[in-house]
Amino acid sequence: MSNQSIMPNEPILRPTAQVARHPIHPMLIPIPIVCFIGALVTDMAYALTAEMMYADFSAWLLLVGFVFGVLAAIAGLIDFLGNRLIRQQAPAWPHLIGNLAVLVLAFFNNLIHTRDAWTSVVPVGLVLSIITVIILPVTGWLGWELVYRHGAGAVR
Repeated sequence: MSNQSIMPNEPILRPTAQVARHPIHPMLIPIPIVCFIGALVTDMAYALTAEMMYADFSAWLLLVGFVFGVLAAIAGLIDFLGNRLIRQQAPAWPHLIGNLAVLVLAFFNNLIHTRDAWTSVVPVGLVLSIITVIILPVTGWLGWELVYRHGAGAVR
């Protein structure tokens, strides 16, 4: 038996939010990640070209990313609050706080992107997009640690 196998006496960190034994949180998180990275790319394209289409793309990507980010956060919070063993894992709190910071930044970035043309992206919208995308790999790594090292959210 390998050292990564599930031992019979090992505590199980089952997700609370699941559909048909599939955890909801991991199903939702790719959408906001892709949207926030896409918003950074389109913000940079707008800053370079001043083509309004890119500012519009950014606004839509931020909105969709924020909506799905909130849904993913709700599912993650249900898992976090629903199993005290998950809360006891070292990466759990920084993962939660980092993702909350991403959602707060995305919310304000959405508000910034409602402005007209140049001021919707340059400089504040672009800076918020950059900061958001810098935080994502950190929170993603912490989420990976929770799932693959600690077994959080794995349905067994």
